[in-house]
Amino acid sequence: MSKESQSSNNLPWVEKYRPKQLDDLISHKDIITTIGKFVEEDRLPHLLFYGPPGTGKTSTILAVAKQLYSPKEFTSMVLELNASDDRGIGIVRGEILSFASTRTLFNKGFKLIILDEADAMTKDAQNALRRVIEKFTENVRFCIICNYLSKIIPALQSRCTRFRFGPLKQEQMVPRLEHVIAEEGVQVTNDGMKALVTLANGDMRKSLNILQSTSMAFDEVNENNVYTCVGHPLRKDIENIVNWVLNEDFVTAYNNTMNLKSLKGLALGDILTEVHAYIHRIDLPLHIRMTLLEKMADVEYRLASGTSEKIQLSSLIGAFQIARDLIAKEAV
Repeated sequence: MSKESQSSNNLPWVEKYRPKQLDDLISHKDIITTIGKFVEEDRLPHLLFYGPPGTGKTSTILAVAKQLYSPKEFTSMVLELNASDDRGIGIVRGEILSFASTRTLFNKGFKLIILDEADAMTKDAQNALRRVIEKFTENVRFCIICNYLSKIIPALQSRCTRFRFGPLKQEQMVPRLEHVIAEEGVQVTNDGMKALVTLANGDMRKSLNILQSTSMAFDEVNENNVYTCVGHPLRKDIENIVNWVLNEDFVTAYNNTMNLKSLKGLALGDILTEVHAYIHRIDLPLHIRMTLLEKMADVEYRLASGTSEKIQLSSLIGAFQIARDLIAKEAV
């Protein structure tokens, strides 16, 4: 086996199957088409990509860079800075400025500076950057990538063409997952595939990471194994919890839920999120559902503040028991 193929085998699947060119990207066809035209006509503007993680922002600009430059030119024409790099005002005035202001003797065209996770940059650095963008447009193009547009100063936003990368749809993710599954020879059941795309919430990177970790831990990727691998509560566990809190007395509901939490190693935050989704699916009087949701929001807020999970679990069960008593009173 060659060293190259051996190193690609050791790669995480998110890197191994990262799209190499624009045509390989699976979503946001309108954005890809527009950027493709920019590249063809050699009229690439400064770009600002924003949206949730795992939606193809970095993959898109790297595919553009690979299309623009040959492998030999890549290192001298592309500067990629990530959140792990220091990107304070010193780097903007130093490394970025010197890269943007110099021309390469043998390579024609503009250079490309990719600033990934740019919402982690300080306001001072962003202010210093706007002058660099304006001054060296002839020589360099910037691509700013972030999760939250509100954390990028308006002066930078106005200098770039903005593209929003929304979460991926399930029907977009499945073919790509099937391709990876076929390449890697993984055994995946239908409910396993459904669990992968459900847990990913439109994040392609997350779905591939879950797929890889589950396939390494178990021989078959099915719903049970996927949920076990990520430590997420199973649907039947949530059904049991809701059944206990609505039908059993307080002590039984509390003990059963605590035992399940300990046995499966579940976090109350995850249980709360799944119970919230479940509440919307069961038939409850509207005013009681609203009261329950309000109480659950309070529990979540208190959990985020670092309070005791045991006390908050008691509060959650108490809210359901009060709701149950209200339903019983109205039925009389």
